[in-house]
Amino acid sequence: METIISICGLECTSCPAYIAKRTDDNALREKTAKEWSEAFKTELKPEDINCDSCITIDGAHIGYCSVCEIRKCGFTKKVENCAYCDEYICEKLEQFFKNVPDAKKRLDDMREKRTKK
Repeated sequence: METIISICGLECTSCPAYIAKRTDDNALREKTAKEWSEAFKTELKPEDINCDSCITIDGAHIGYCSVCEIRKCGFTKKVENCAYCDEYICEKLEQFFKNVPDAKKRLDDMREKRTKK
C-alpha cells in the first residue's frame, strides 16, 4: 500500500481508522474505539472508526479531521500538505507539533527533499 501523508504530516496509512476501513476489520475498530475513547476522554463506537484519509474531501473522516483547521487551510491553499506551503511552519502547526513531533519530522523531510529538486 502506498503511504498517504495528511496535510498536517500524519501518516494516514498507519492510522487504525484508515486500516480498519480498508480491511473491514471489526476487531481493530473495537480495539481502537476503546483505546481512543480512553485517551481522548470521549465516547467512540466501533462504527466511528472509519476513515478514507485526511486528504480526501469526500468520504469518511474520523472525528476531529472533518473540522480540522490545518486540513481546511491546506485545502484552501491547494497544497499537497503543509510541507509545500509558503507559510510553513505557521502558528497552527507549531501547536500541533508539540503533541505530534513525528508529523513535524515527516513534513521537514518532505520540505527538504522538495527544495533539493
